[in-house]
Amino acid sequence: MPKHTPFVSVTQKMLDSWITTDADNPLEPDYIYRHVLEMLSIKMRLTVIRLGSPDPWDWHLIPVRHSGFTSSLLDINHAFREQKLRDFKDRNYMAQSVIPRLKQVAQTQQPVIELVKTKLFGINIGYDRVLIPQRNRQAPEWIISSSYGRFMLAQPQNFGAFDLDEESIIQLLVEGRTAKEIGLQLGLSHRTVEHRLERLKERLGARNTVHLVAMILGSHIGN
Repeated sequence: MPKHTPFVSVTQKMLDSWITTDADNPLEPDYIYRHVLEMLSIKMRLTVIRLGSPDPWDWHLIPVRHSGFTSSLLDINHAFREQKLRDFKDRNYMAQSVIPRLKQVAQTQQPVIELVKTKLFGINIGYDRVLIPQRNRQAPEWIISSSYGRFMLAQPQNFGAFDLDEESIIQLLVEGRTAKEIGLQLGLSHRTVEHRLERLKERLGARNTVHLVAMILGSHIGN
């Protein structure tokens, strides 16, 4: 099994390349990302946004490396296929969680690293994101966006808010993963996952793990 590279290491390698670029000699984005493509795990994506217009809705989203993580809740790779931002189906997501930050990065020509928690097509999602702009004496022609997915979950309204670990564990649990498999994917020991599951069962009043999954899925159907 190939060694998992943390997203922070992928980010740092791209930033190290970005620092060596010169605004008087603007380069293409592959100079920044070419050395990290083989480091990307199944939960990481890499996209280039081509600017080339004063209207950000006309900016062009170009996938370089799709995520290998699939979910029955949402086809991320189809949603983020090559297209103009105006053609993205969830315009609220684009207007609230993407375009404002892209405009900031384009204006300052400084990278941004952040944890994003938002909604996409009504699904609660959370991911780490790095945005890296071209260094250009005029104006940047592109921005690299790379992300690491933490969770994707239709939030049950009956049980209150879950923290990041809980949302990630629940997402994988309802997709049929065992505690051991969840631990491997999230970088947690299976005992830690089992402990978090026990806490969730106590909190929701579930008799066992099967009952927990049934309660969570039932809350989605009822909302």
